[in-house]
Amino acid sequence: MSIIEPLVDAVYLTGPTASGKTAVGIELARRLDAEILSLDSMAIYRHMEIGTAKPTPAQRAAVPHHLIDLVDPNESFSVAQYVLAAHRAAEQVRRRGRRVLLVGGTPLYLKALLRGVFEGPAPDWSLRHELEEVARTRGPEVLHARLAEVDAASAARLHVNDVRRVVRALEVHTITGRPISQLQRQFEVARTRDECRVVVLCWPRAELHARCETRVDAMFRAGLVDETRQLVARFSPLSRTARQAVGYRQVLEHLDGRFDLPETVRRVKARTRQFVRRQETWFRSLSECEPLPITPADSPEKVADRIVRLLENAG
Repeated sequence: MSIIEPLVDAVYLTGPTASGKTAVGIELARRLDAEILSLDSMAIYRHMEIGTAKPTPAQRAAVPHHLIDLVDPNESFSVAQYVLAAHRAAEQVRRRGRRVLLVGGTPLYLKALLRGVFEGPAPDWSLRHELEEVARTRGPEVLHARLAEVDAASAARLHVNDVRRVVRALEVHTITGRPISQLQRQFEVARTRDECRVVVLCWPRAELHARCETRVDAMFRAGLVDETRQLVARFSPLSRTARQAVGYRQVLEHLDGRFDLPETVRRVKARTRQFVRRQETWFRSLSECEPLPITPADSPEKVADRIVRLLENAG
């Protein structure tokens, strides 16, 4: 077990879903002579194209992108694995004499890169299945109460319904004999804004929600249902992370016959708005983040120019 160090000497461009990160990131990369590392927990999956809004082939051709299409949708991929992959990719970019620019909206990945992450023991799948069965048959409250007995700090931090992380905390305690909250202390130690460059694209709430709805409609028109059907046929069962992704989860329920298509679209839009609010809460909680207000009049080129000036003024 060890601590994977933060990724320093890099520029971070983040923001909630549909905030325009991809387009701005490409323009910013051109100005900085940078290559882009994806900061998106769904973009790591091959064949999940429409629902993840990955950069298009043309965008990837314009600026080199990394950390996209790393694993199949039925494979697991931990935060620690991502951070290690990011370090390797960043080192290769620097060797080419170019800057490292991370672009994406997964707050947990962002926090792990900024503060480092605890690389815990390997999964004990038998124990995990046992704990997951307890949550399924007796309720997640029972599992959460068990965690509170051995690691009160983690129990206070984790929601009762966050079964995956509650299970991991119990797993780490069982294997190591120590609370994961003690082993992850560096994760809560913030860096100053002078130590890192993290820009968050911030839209007015109504504008951002409208952009989200437009994106969801475009995804369904592009064939999200068919893509999900093909994923299930080829990679079933999907990994826990892949099948819980916004859009895919609701379409999977549609394919199971639980909701008709109009209701599914409505549910994806509602879940996307909820996810955006969660992202915004995360970004506000990270003192490293520098908010950059955006309006509909701001083109990607204009926003990229503003970020360059901000970086220059920060030294």
